[in-house]
Amino acid sequence: MKFRPYLLLAAVCAILATVRASVEEGSSSSSAPKNPTSAQHSAPNPAGEQNSYRNSTFGFRYDVILGWVDRTNEMQPGQKPGVPPSGGQGKVLLGVFERPPEVSNDSINSGVVIAQESAASYPGLKTAADYVAPLTELATRNGFKVAGDPSEITIDSRALVECDFMRESGKVPAYQSTLILLQKGMIVSFTFIGANADEVKDLMERLSFQRPAAGKQK
Repeated sequence: MKFRPYLLLAAVCAILATVRASVEEGSSSSSAPKNPTSAQHSAPNPAGEQNSYRNSTFGFRYDVILGWVDRTNEMQPGQKPGVPPSGGQGKVLLGVFERPPEVSNDSINSGVVIAQESAASYPGLKTAADYVAPLTELATRNGFKVAGDPSEITIDSRALVECDFMRESGKVPAYQSTLILLQKGMIVSFTFIGANADEVKDLMERLSFQRPAAGKQK
């Protein structure tokens, strides 16, 4: 099954590019303690609550680490600064990083990117699992390797497909987990990246879903 790399893959590309820059500048200091509160910009607050992003369309919430850098607007595909996205291309819902992506450092720039796009952009895509192949192709193209088979996980009664990848370059490793949700005719990807699997798991645990009301379809 052939797919074109639309918005969601582009969003993942952006976070992988950030990781690549950090890795190439990096050294053995990746194990040094991180200080998320040292970021120069505050975390996004689209829901009116400090450090929390809520999305009522898909019924999820993500609690952003205090002090992380918001690059959501800058990551919109094909958009000029300050111009709202048209919606036809899909959009990045949330893009936050431990530090500004443009600033090089000697450790992984951990990040979270959440994006949505119409499933109709991928002819033949019927399930979230169908998105695994193009995602894997992109990750391996960027120097990552598969870290285990794709699996289905459940967060607050919501089923998602999880794909894990890792990259070793010099002494600075990188680990990525992407969760895939197919809902309301949309693909939603949740990409978490960090220095190791434990850090990524901690980032993932900040994601939560509203439990669907009885009798309502997910």
